[in-house]
Amino acid sequence: MSEQTPGTDAHETASPAGGTEAPPAAADEHRTAPRRVLVAEDETLIRLDIVEILIGAGYDVVGEADNGERAVELARETEPDLVVMDVKMPIMDGITAAKLVAEERIAPVVMLTAFSQRDLVESAREAGAMAYVVKPFTENDLIPAIEVAMARFDEIRALEDEVTSLADKFETRKLVERAKSLLTTKMGLTEPEAFRWIQKTSMDRRLSMREVAETVVDQMTDSPPYLK
Repeated sequence: MSEQTPGTDAHETASPAGGTEAPPAAADEHRTAPRRVLVAEDETLIRLDIVEILIGAGYDVVGEADNGERAVELARETEPDLVVMDVKMPIMDGITAAKLVAEERIAPVVMLTAFSQRDLVESAREAGAMAYVVKPFTENDLIPAIEVAMARFDEIRALEDEVTSLADKFETRKLVERAKSLLTTKMGLTEPEAFRWIQKTSMDRRLSMREVAETVVDQMTDSPPYLK
């Protein structure tokens, strides 16, 4: 029953022209320990199938829940790297549970939804879900969605560590997204590669990620959006 559809794709990025070092060729950074995942799905067969897919892909399943309330409890107890959660569950629905997990910054959430529940996707995003997968799905749908969700969560945490005010967070996020987009379209990097390049350049040059993003946008566009 392993089925799933990718929720959101991550596309890669490239590095800016003239002035800054070229980004490294796409090189995956492998963790020494497997990523820890919590699975919340009330349909037993689907849950077991998800667990099998995750273990087969090298993930460590640290908990299983069959309702939203238990999912939140386990997320707090185990502090996983990611939560895979169904939208419709008893006691507490997945959207409410995802909102609690997101508000407490426990882990990124990948939502599972049925074709008939597409209207819930926007609610899931507003609740803090980083990606979604549509049933029925396959391993090739689930794993990329998981990687996208974790990459986005890491980006948000890195940006939040750098800026404090809400206004700064919004402007910095907007600039970094613009820089990533330019790097992907003009230099051929993936989104994760572009973000890592911005982050590494920031550390190497002792600049903020916002300053690096501004430089990228300035060099690769005639009219930088942050000057408008």
